[in-house]
Amino acid sequence: MCGLTAFLTVGGIPGCVHCANNGPGLEKQLEESLDLVNHRGPDARGRWFSTDHRVGLGHVRLSIVDLSSAGNQPFHDSEGAIHAVVNGELYDHEEYRTELAQEYDFKSNSDCEIVIALYRHYGISFLNKLRGEFALVLYDANRKLFFTARDRYGIKSLYYTMVGNRLLVATEMKSFLPFGWKPEWDVTAIREGVWMNGSQMLFKGVQRRTVYPHSEEEVIERVRELMLDAVRVRLRADVGLGIYLSGGLDSSAIAGMAVKLVQEGTKLGNDTSGERSKIDCFTVQFEKDSGFDESDIARRTAEWLGVGYHPVYLDEEAIAARLEDTVWYSEIPAANVNGMGRLAVAEAAHAMGKKVILTGEGSDEHFSGYSDLLPNFLLEPDYSWPQSLAKQSDFAEAWKVMEERNQILAMGMDEVAGPTKRMLNNTTLCARLSTFTTLPYSSWTDQLALRSPATAFAENFGVQVLHKMMEKWHPLHSTQYQWMKSVLANYILRYIGDNIDMVHQIETRPPFLDHYVTEYANNIPPSLKIKYDPESKTFREKNILREAMKPFVTEEIYNRTKHPFVGPFTYQEDGPVHKSLKRLLTEENVNQLGFFDNDRVQSDLVKAFRDKDGVCFQRALAVAQYVVLGQRFRVKKAQDPGCSETSSGPHV
Repeated sequence: MCGLTAFLTVGGIPGCVHCANNGPGLEKQLEESLDLVNHRGPDARGRWFSTDHRVGLGHVRLSIVDLSSAGNQPFHDSEGAIHAVVNGELYDHEEYRTELAQEYDFKSNSDCEIVIALYRHYGISFLNKLRGEFALVLYDANRKLFFTARDRYGIKSLYYTMVGNRLLVATEMKSFLPFGWKPEWDVTAIREGVWMNGSQMLFKGVQRRTVYPHSEEEVIERVRELMLDAVRVRLRADVGLGIYLSGGLDSSAIAGMAVKLVQEGTKLGNDTSGERSKIDCFTVQFEKDSGFDESDIARRTAEWLGVGYHPVYLDEEAIAARLEDTVWYSEIPAANVNGMGRLAVAEAAHAMGKKVILTGEGSDEHFSGYSDLLPNFLLEPDYSWPQSLAKQSDFAEAWKVMEERNQILAMGMDEVAGPTKRMLNNTTLCARLSTFTTLPYSSWTDQLALRSPATAFAENFGVQVLHKMMEKWHPLHSTQYQWMKSVLANYILRYIGDNIDMVHQIETRPPFLDHYVTEYANNIPPSLKIKYDPESKTFREKNILREAMKPFVTEEIYNRTKHPFVGPFTYQEDGPVHKSLKRLLTEENVNQLGFFDNDRVQSDLVKAFRDKDGVCFQRALAVAQYVVLGQRFRVKKAQDPGCSETSSGPHV
């Protein structure tokens, strides 16, 4: 929805050559910081500074609810003591307005203004009342309290760092640059892969820190009720609203539920017609012969629902044109072109006047949609659903039939140390994520990888969580938790989520990550999420969700197995993508990073296009994305440990 930057000066700033000590200097730095995320909020900009300029709050606004200037931020209470900036969308705000109307003077109809009202009423425990996608900074001058918070899944990003004696907080890391932050590669985090699954990021110092008493039919009905409510509250907006639609169950179900709700009288954003044809759905369309295009399936779904259908064609030239901006705005390297597709579809939605889009993220993590989850489901019997225990012998037979797939999914587990396997209760995701750590690194970086990526992955969860994985949780739930804390939080919600959507001022809302939905889903027995079919001797992923969403999707979608949204991995030699990678992966550019082996990089680049080697393409693309990050963030070259200097960096 918006972007924010805030700072708090702690004590003096002796010897800090990068930090402005005077008010005008700080105001200029904050203004330049907001300039870097102006794409997130082109509708309005606001700043507030304490009288001594030790605290500053900045905000750029994308108007979604209450389009008047009264909704501009920062927000302030009537005494001028409490100040806040908020990025995101808060639901149930109308109910809280009614509840607190007698004790708080609301100045706008903005959903985000309830932050100060709830804080005054509940203190810092007000965070438990917030429902939605948000990141915020609040300063209470009376208590000298400065605190930050974000939603439960990090749908809205929030980073912090220290520069001198000044704490900086921002929606995107690039906003720290005007304050004198000098990013450095954290080669250890890169080699160990913890930037993807743990608390650290790419730059040094970056941190982010039972028997089931219901019948299957009751569970299906409850999931349906919760999902309809999650979609309903996310249809509220005073601006144009649409849906991202693919060929999968998740986005199709969102579109289907939206149609049902609109036909029942729920308002769709600022549209009051009540016509299903006013629901605009946007789909990425890859080359038809690529093997990755789902636009025909999405079109059939749109026709069945009677909604507007808008395919966004993404050929090789369009992918190449968006490569560098996708990396700059997502702030991570990812070995695929999915982010370029997301950037293109956000651009198309913006061109049609949309500011809010509903999406399907979070479903696979909570309802078991990934193929990687199946071997973990079979590691232990599901005692929480006794009906499944009688089928254990059938499971073994079915798994034998799927032996080839089993070997692929378990690939890499032989290299995982025994203690690490035991810590993770033999779950396999740590091996699956090895692709993020098998890049062509320079040999000198080996000494910085103090742990294997699998061990680093396990140890990042902490003692209490590891104990639950070993002693309490079913392996399926353990793996789902691992997905949520790694791939969902650090890749999906960044590379194909808010950071990319907001380039074109699109606020995305994922109903599957509504905390009422996720809390219920986390307690559904594994055997209801993945269900064995004795007739076909196969397993059906997302069973409970599939049944709950059946009224809202086509028969084709209901019966279709999970296909992840992903773009092509092979491209023509000397085509637009090849030319872009060759331009980025020069010997000079690769060597300037300091931690990649240029000979191996060049070998991958050749094989990626000459031999159509998809794995080599992924590696070459990832290194090219590091080049973009290094150039745009002006990161100094990584050195051997003896030459490195220590520094502090941002946290999230």
